[in-house]
Amino acid sequence: VQLQASGGGLVQAEGSLRLACAASARTFSRYVVAWFRQAPGKERQFVAAITWGGDITSYADSVKGRFTISRDNAKSTVYLQMNSLNAEDTAVYFCAAAFRPTPLVAPSEYTIWGQGTQVTVSS
Repeated sequence: VQLQASGGGLVQAEGSLRLACAASARTFSRYVVAWFRQAPGKERQFVAAITWGGDITSYADSVKGRFTISRDNAKSTVYLQMNSLNAEDTAVYFCAAAFRPTPLVAPSEYTIWGQGTQVTVSS
């Protein structure tokens, strides 16, 4: 499985963006998928994760109520809808996948990573 993240860009505070993570394999539906982010000089941070069936999601406290993770297994794509963005959301966003049944929050649990997409929020 290979992952391709897209959808980043420059947005004003309180604006919205939707990131997409497209997978190369049809077996993608068996993977839990997560979004992480990394700001300059900071460690990679968990943002959200979704199980293969889409029935279980997990969010970092900092994004709860603002971000929504979803997936379309027919398109082998996971989305991250980001609303009410603020400057603290500025980072490179990465999607990752793991052949596990539950949402995982530690980067070390994920074995497949896509390239990052830059999200910049101007205040």
